[in-house]
Amino acid sequence: MSGPFLLSERALSLKPSATVAVTSRALELRRQGVDVISMSVGEPDFDTPEHVKAAAIAAIESGKTKYTAVNGIPELREAISAKFARENGLEYAPDCVTVTSGGKQALFNAFFALLNPGDEVLIPAPYWVSYPEMVALTGAVPVAVPTTPESGFLLDPDELEARVTPRTRMIVLNSPGNPTGAVFPPEVLLAVAAVAQRHDLVIVTDEMYEHLVYDAEQVSIGLYAPEHTLTINGASKAYAMTGWRIGYAGGSKGVIAAMNALQSQSTSNASSVSQYATLAALSDQAHTAAFVDMARAAYRERRDRIVSGLNGLGLRTPTPQGAFYVMADTTPIHPDELEAARRILDDARVAVVPGTDFAAPGQVRLSYATSMANIEEVLRRIGGLLG
Repeated sequence: MSGPFLLSERALSLKPSATVAVTSRALELRRQGVDVISMSVGEPDFDTPEHVKAAAIAAIESGKTKYTAVNGIPELREAISAKFARENGLEYAPDCVTVTSGGKQALFNAFFALLNPGDEVLIPAPYWVSYPEMVALTGAVPVAVPTTPESGFLLDPDELEARVTPRTRMIVLNSPGNPTGAVFPPEVLLAVAAVAQRHDLVIVTDEMYEHLVYDAEQVSIGLYAPEHTLTINGASKAYAMTGWRIGYAGGSKGVIAAMNALQSQSTSNASSVSQYATLAALSDQAHTAAFVDMARAAYRERRDRIVSGLNGLGLRTPTPQGAFYVMADTTPIHPDELEAARRILDDARVAVVPGTDFAAPGQVRLSYATSMANIEEVLRRIGGLLG
């Protein structure tokens, strides 16, 4: 592009997604009337709980539709503070909490508040695609720390520490993880906390899937290194509120203040109505817990079926301990994960996400946030592809 709209170096630095071609092909097939089953969506298939929707309607009808404080309404920050204490054992006062337009904005604000050009950020891989791109936008350098399917994608603290250099500034954790579903056990988190303390590093921990844990113990690393940790969470996954766009963060007062300043000059406050809806999700613990228990039980059943089914087809698939994703080894279909995803789409009419952008060569991600009927049909179709 030339002329007055010459793109900035920052915009040009963003990597094009390797999955765009597969996604575009899936959309085109659907437009043609082809029955494509999507296993690529990273959001719950359940509707938002009724008591949450009712709170949003009440907020609209009572005129709570104006600007709020940049960092969120006081009642919600107090509820988040209480949630951190009740569920995670973390002591974040309300003025150490900020509310954002989704968890992604909380992460974005954190990276821009804490990173300088040239800083290095350690990120366990496979990783959510946005972590390295956000880090790179700040001018910092993302450094992948590989994990393996054989370990269930658990982080090795020694591998982590081996990549620490004088320029290392931050560790990014995601447990339960997207795309792997890995849940880091307490002994791993203790060791990572010790690495952060020895080298004076910041830990940014994304715990968006914390309530979707099946065969493991979910622990917040902030328990082990509170002075080094910024905790990110939100309403999207556990409460089926992806479209409501509410994230939040808890951390030291100075970091939260810097994040608020950034937000004041960008998006300003998150949606007022969404904030009151989230307040209901956090405050009405009985109804919310019942919803979460129902969803978690359904995800567990689906997880067990898709893992056993894919392994039965010869596609090696570790059993995830959290979230609602599996990573399947598709080298029996094609050694290249992008080509494998294209074959699964074109020949089996199933949309999956190639591991390219996750730093997961030879693998694809499937979301089991879909019906059991869809999972059975997907296994049948992929089985047909494999002959």
